[in-house]
Amino acid sequence: MARRRKGREINGIVLLDKPLGGSSNQLLQKVRWLYKAAKAGHTGALDPLASGMLPLCLGEATKFSQFLLDAEKTYEVTAQLGVRTTTSDADGEVVEEKPVDVSEEQVRDACLAFLGKSKQIPSMFSALKHQGKPLYHYARQGIEIEREPRDIEVYELDVLRIELPFVEMRIKCSKGTYIRSIVDDLGQNLGCGAYVTRLHRTEVADYPTDNMVSLDKLIEIQESLEEGDFKALDDLLIPMDTAVSRLPFVTINDAERNRFDNGQSVKGECSEALCEGTAYRVYYGDDTSGIFLGVGEGVLDPKDQGIPKQEVFVNPKRRVVYS
Repeated sequence: MARRRKGREINGIVLLDKPLGGSSNQLLQKVRWLYKAAKAGHTGALDPLASGMLPLCLGEATKFSQFLLDAEKTYEVTAQLGVRTTTSDADGEVVEEKPVDVSEEQVRDACLAFLGKSKQIPSMFSALKHQGKPLYHYARQGIEIEREPRDIEVYELDVLRIELPFVEMRIKCSKGTYIRSIVDDLGQNLGCGAYVTRLHRTEVADYPTDNMVSLDKLIEIQESLEEGDFKALDDLLIPMDTAVSRLPFVTINDAERNRFDNGQSVKGECSEALCEGTAYRVYYGDDTSGIFLGVGEGVLDPKDQGIPKQEVFVNPKRRVVYS
């Protein structure tokens, strides 16, 4: 018999405003303890020297964390030109110093050159995992791990301020993009070197910055509550279906819900035509105000190849288990 996890069966997402220092996993475990949650997971680590938005999934929301891991992110970064370090940030050792003999126009043009698609080799001081440990774990021991170039895309890049040797930017990019690597490449392209002095994540997918909450605030709330009272903390949770808010949705009735809960394909109504292989949010009810049941994949009806536009057959992929 499987052992039941200790803790509350609470489902939702906390938008943590990560402070500087500490790993994402350390912060996750603190938040899990504050909520007394049976299960928790994060949606992609922020390095210890980075701050900002870190969505943490509690309970059944962990099943949908991959969708946030794959989402685009937005960062505010300050780069200092003229210095290159081993880690491309202030935590590393200085390996090169050069005069900053460039104009603001040259800097702006060099920054904007990163817009669009490209390939990037992840930094050895990133949180990318190798054999279960982040690359920076090996880098701090002087161990170099071979990394494959990754396809990345910078959707937006705004140069906010140039006061040489400092450059401030806002960068909206695809998953797997390392801002430290962009800054290091910027310095190399300008011929003077550069490193990150500040890195702050402001957005993940569509989540608003205003909904972030600090760890200190969560601790303050928890300490003010009576034993067993979690309402004030739970009120900060964002519904777990927000992790998949960009997917089209399907609604199903009573009979179909029972089939979906048992892992069987179901027929539901959707405002979009069937696209085989497309992921759909699945709700029990008339619209998205109903009960979120999980995510399914569109499949062709084995009995009828001619499916009306609003009828969609969905094969369950990730189901919510309500206790």
